[in-house]
Amino acid sequence: MRGKAAVVTGAAFGIGRATARLFAAEGAQLVLTDVDRDGLEVLREELAKTGAEIRTVVGDVSVAEDAREMIAAAVEDFGRIDTLVANAGIIPLQTVLETTPEDWDKVMAVDGRGMFLTCKYAIEEMLRSDGGGSIVCLSSISGLAGQSGQAAYGPAKFVATGLTKHLAVEWAARGIRINAVAPGTIRTERVRQLADEPGGPEYLEAIEKLHPMARLGEPEEVAAAILFLASDDASFITGAVLPVDGGYLAQ
Repeated sequence: MRGKAAVVTGAAFGIGRATARLFAAEGAQLVLTDVDRDGLEVLREELAKTGAEIRTVVGDVSVAEDAREMIAAAVEDFGRIDTLVANAGIIPLQTVLETTPEDWDKVMAVDGRGMFLTCKYAIEEMLRSDGGGSIVCLSSISGLAGQSGQAAYGPAKFVATGLTKHLAVEWAARGIRINAVAPGTIRTERVRQLADEPGGPEYLEAIEKLHPMARLGEPEEVAAAILFLASDDASFITGAVLPVDGGYLAQ
């Protein structure tokens, strides 16, 4: 990634933060975005000590003006955008009876509309530079198979999977690759918090057993897959949805 300009959304925590750290170590010029200003600033200070070139943008991917600013920041600071990691998302765990229409709209706004907007504006800029580019979307095992208790999140991740495949076909001839990773259950901050919530420990124990490797994944393991798909090592790969799931989908 040395010398390549990359935008990572939802970078303050979890998979986004692990990806930002790995991209920085690999020499990328980074625009890091999130709605969490404090978390973003902590990460910026950490990575700045490594000598990485970083700009942060606080914004909401579901707001068109914010999404456009995230992409524009890479062009303003680095002259182009080579890579987008469309990671920002929210993960409610609710059945369809527990999910309100407002819950549905919120998840679809961030996980669906937000991914659409950031991909749209990134592709626009990649076409202007005529140098191609790479986009990695964050799908999920819930975007490839049904799961209980994810009445809004799962369908939103099917949006991520579908967007990846359609955009990959649409822009392959222009040198823009669009792929996705489909993580299993990953030990992000949100997942670790479940241990302190009613029913959380039981949920974690049950979901861990559903992964053939008998453990949850780590954010760094997903980040490594994102790095591969974003890099030139994956130059003949587009439209792929790569499971990083400890064998969950192989069953």
